[in-house]
Amino acid sequence: MEVSEREILVVEKNPMLPQIFQIRSRKQETSDTFTLELEPVEAGVEFIFKPGQFNMLYVFGVGEVPISISGDPEKVSRVTHTTRMVGTVTKAMGKLKKGDLIGVRGPFGSSWPVDKCSGCDVVIVAGGIGLAPLRPAIYYILRRRENYNKAILLYGARTPDDILYKHEIEKWKSRFDFEVYVTVDRGTSGWKGNVGVVTTLIPRAPFDPQNTIAFVCGPEIMMRFTALELIKRGVSENNIFISMERNMKCGIGLCGHCQFGPVFVCKDGPVFSYSQVKNLIFKREI
Repeated sequence: MEVSEREILVVEKNPMLPQIFQIRSRKQETSDTFTLELEPVEAGVEFIFKPGQFNMLYVFGVGEVPISISGDPEKVSRVTHTTRMVGTVTKAMGKLKKGDLIGVRGPFGSSWPVDKCSGCDVVIVAGGIGLAPLRPAIYYILRRRENYNKAILLYGARTPDDILYKHEIEKWKSRFDFEVYVTVDRGTSGWKGNVGVVTTLIPRAPFDPQNTIAFVCGPEIMMRFTALELIKRGVSENNIFISMERNMKCGIGLCGHCQFGPVFVCKDGPVFSYSQVKNLIFKREI
């Protein structure tokens, strides 16, 4: 079958069978966090995803791990992942270099409701590496900036050295239509910015709580307190969305590893409204 240059090659894939991607570039973001830009080995394949979705990345001979997609949804010729080296698979992934191969399954899961925010203030709250799953939503919103009212990023990191995407954050700060506030838990010599957890930024952020949709991603404890602070400010719990990170193995709701009460994070999430999970997120046994 001949395919014209303008046609998209669509290949029906077994969701459990990884596609082979090649590492196009690798960037060390912080001491323990790196970004891989991948491109499919198979010619003509476009990788289409929605902001907030994740892939299962397979390091050959080691294992597989779920990683949120952190690149631009408009750039369908490649896919980007920012990862922290915390386990066997991600540590092995951190040793890969340009030209190496990796398996990719996905994209899987729900997404940030970026299309439903038209005409609203959008508040994005990120903690640590939680900025990575939110970055595609930021790209999406900034490319369609006229569709939204205020756009605000509140970002917290442990120290100045742990801030992700430093150069990109500086570019975002230079925009007149995107308000960016950064804080660190512990300041160091030379740091002249905010010091304190990210929730301390919420009371003074300039948004209209009655017309705000919030996206939140970070450690679960951070998301719990961020949601409570947003509600205290007046944001409806139906308009607060969080991204859960759980022990996902299959990506399609078969294995049960990521069961979270009555839902599966890989299939029903990872993005949930706070009202969906508010009764579950405070229970330690879940």
